[in-house]
Amino acid sequence: MDQAVAGWDVTTEALVSFAQKSSFESLSPDVVHACKLRVIDAFSSALGAYDNPTSALARKVALRSRTDNPATVWGSNIQTTPEAAAFANGVMTRLLDISDTYLGKSRGHPSDMISGILAVAESVHADGKAVINAITLAYDVYCSFCNAIDINAKGWDQPVYGVLGCVLGAGKLLKLSRDQMANAVAMALAPNMSLAQARRGALSNWKGCAGANASRNAVFAAQLAQDGFTGPTAVFEGNGGLWEVIGRHDWPLPYNEHLITQTHLKCLPICYHGQSAVFAALDLRPQVKVEDIAEIVVDGYKAAHMMMGTDANRWAPSTRETADHSMPYVVAMALLDGSVTDASFSDARLVDPAVAALMAKIEMRSDDRLDSLYPEGAPARVTIRTKAGQTLSKEVIYPRGHAKNQLSDADVLAKFHELTAARLNDAQRTSLLETLLKLEGVSDVTTVIKQLAA
Repeated sequence: MDQAVAGWDVTTEALVSFAQKSSFESLSPDVVHACKLRVIDAFSSALGAYDNPTSALARKVALRSRTDNPATVWGSNIQTTPEAAAFANGVMTRLLDISDTYLGKSRGHPSDMISGILAVAESVHADGKAVINAITLAYDVYCSFCNAIDINAKGWDQPVYGVLGCVLGAGKLLKLSRDQMANAVAMALAPNMSLAQARRGALSNWKGCAGANASRNAVFAAQLAQDGFTGPTAVFEGNGGLWEVIGRHDWPLPYNEHLITQTHLKCLPICYHGQSAVFAALDLRPQVKVEDIAEIVVDGYKAAHMMMGTDANRWAPSTRETADHSMPYVVAMALLDGSVTDASFSDARLVDPAVAALMAKIEMRSDDRLDSLYPEGAPARVTIRTKAGQTLSKEVIYPRGHAKNQLSDADVLAKFHELTAARLNDAQRTSLLETLLKLEGVSDVTTVIKQLAA
């Protein structure tokens, strides 16, 4: 469309057109099923973190706000504004670091957007088909942005992807007009650039909140546009727009595929870049006693090394957030305990001398061959040398849950049962899963959200 006639810059117009053309009827059964599994996985991750202190803080924030068209904080009966629900539910989804991941030129957690989309869906009583389409749309925007542009390398964080994907999904549910949708995109992006410092150095609990905040901001921007607020018309191509800040990039939108099927589900509550190394360490563990280990070398790709092995804090983590992004810590826990779970990051384990002693024997390196396999794979090789001179090695390219080593439906449901058992009884879990697996037939998504309450 001609920019002068449309009144919006080219990228904004392309995003709006992409969103308006999306429809549930165009989605294949495989895509619909993949979306339903991601919703189940997001609920698993969120309810598993319900008792986390940061989750309690997020619920306290939600209690401050009320509205006539509320959304619910999952696992509770708290009714709040859609943007506050987006934040509280998004925080819970990310805190255990066990929600899904996408790897492109950059990377992130697209399920961060599900909390915002479901909050809007609940507030407008959307049906299951509309929800599935909105989530699939949001994933397509988020993941194609990751494929096109590495904003991390330019100092920006993954919520920039999330706020744009989520605002389009939310706008679709709100049935925004073309101009309203464009305004929503502009008001989502212009005030909400997020710094990559949130994922550098010693990590705070904001690491698990940044994506949720993007969803909150996206919901707010969509609502502002619905109410008549306007945003800058050249937020991408204009003077001071995104391309001037990060450099001009082409951003092909995925008209002929849906990228939700290419996201990776997690089995372990750690940074995705450590999944393969932990699985390799778990495979080697039966072959060696910890007291016999002289040294451990973890070879991986550059992004894994940068995220999990270069900063000094990764070698002396003092918070759960830093520890689950520490390659030496998670590999040491795998070898010591034979598993890596939420309990692996307790205060007692963070100061355990046995963990520190084994971490001191671990070296992490970048490997050019493994780097060439990323982001198509997420490879790692763990090599253990014993005091007696024996060498043991294991390489993993596609960890369990990767799009090329997918979890079965039974695996996803088992994860749901495990993580939600503390909040929902057997009958509640079974009933909720039956509903979610038939989400396209739900006439009002509020019936789903009510089933989340303990």
